[in-house]
Amino acid sequence: MAPAQGQFSDHSDGVDGKDRAEEGPPVPPAFLAAVDALRSARLRPELEVEATRPPRRLAPHAYALEAAVVDGEDDLADGRLVLLHDPAGQDAWNGTFRLVTLVRAELEPEMAADPLLPEVCWSWLTGALEDRGLAYGEASGTVTRAGSHYFGALSTRRPATQIEIRASWTPREGRGGVPETASHLTAWGDLLCQIAGLPPSEPSDAAVVTLPQRRGPQVS
Repeated sequence: MAPAQGQFSDHSDGVDGKDRAEEGPPVPPAFLAAVDALRSARLRPELEVEATRPPRRLAPHAYALEAAVVDGEDDLADGRLVLLHDPAGQDAWNGTFRLVTLVRAELEPEMAADPLLPEVCWSWLTGALEDRGLAYGEASGTVTRAGSHYFGALSTRRPATQIEIRASWTPREGRGGVPETASHLTAWGDLLCQIAGLPPSEPSDAAVVTLPQRRGPQVS
């Protein structure tokens, strides 16, 4: 199932009902519906998204995506989004679904020196969700700024600073206990494009501050 916008390839068999039944508990219909919604999300054309092998120990059911913001041959930012589902719920989630993310990008030196950068980056995440009108709870995470200086044979390279957002939140469940995962993925794509320094996709977002374009690291 391909999206109308963006580039989305699905090479994962992680939610196939027959395969998962052999490995663990049967896959709940609510989780299958949430994954189908992810696959149908409309994304910005700068995003390249593909399914990847999900973690197995965080919840009974999981589905994972990797994404990169691409400009020619350059990856400006990249990240990973994992959808977790535990039909019994987990106290820390306050729900049966949880979204977990890692987003990384390399910063220009003038932006890296901003002491308010971590707070700004966290507000980009919450703002992306709120701009899409999404209800969520139990949000938590970290924003990490790390610098690299090069020496010896690498001394010709410029110092580099990387920003990394690790976060999780509980999407509100709708009809049939299924959250609006397509909209959450779209909001997450907005965050990736914003941290990559791309302009907003909607005229109403013109006041949002963005980072200068740059080349970012690959998610391992």
